[in-house]
Amino acid sequence: MSISKRAGLFLAACLVAPAAFAQTPQLGTKITEVDVGAWAITVLPDGTNLPKGSGTAAQGAKIYEEKCVACHNTGGKGGPYATLVSEAPLQGRGIEAPKTIRNFWANATTVYDYIRRAMPWPQPRTLSDEEVYALVAYILEQNKIIEPGTVMDAKSLPQVKMPNRDNFIVKFPDKI
Repeated sequence: MSISKRAGLFLAACLVAPAAFAQTPQLGTKITEVDVGAWAITVLPDGTNLPKGSGTAAQGAKIYEEKCVACHNTGGKGGPYATLVSEAPLQGRGIEAPKTIRNFWANATTVYDYIRRAMPWPQPRTLSDEEVYALVAYILEQNKIIEPGTVMDAKSLPQVKMPNRDNFIVKFPDKI
């Protein structure tokens, strides 16, 4: 294609583009702050955005049996989906080693965030904040990360020291 033809096509595109963008199909509705707020639920590693509420492992055990055992098996020992509870270390076992709450996750707050956002499958975001705190307490207690009877809430959860915290390599450290 000659330079003059390319220049002509470019000029035509420049003249037509503003008209094409000026007319929109007017589909959908504008999203409101309330709409955004319903999905702005990210809990940061330091506990920022943890909601009110609390839960214990005893409460979580009941919820786990009702809503989690089908996928993660009794006591979180692994079923059709991820193993949640294991004392096996990750180091020295290669990339195929099962990653569990104990040997992989760096922050207990992100366990909370993930469960609240994605569980139970296939009905994510159906657990109350208290149910999520209770499930996190149950899973942490099963992994021997917290003492039996520990209450998990917005104050205590960020204080939990995960076994892999110091070994976790953060992909974007400047974003934390």
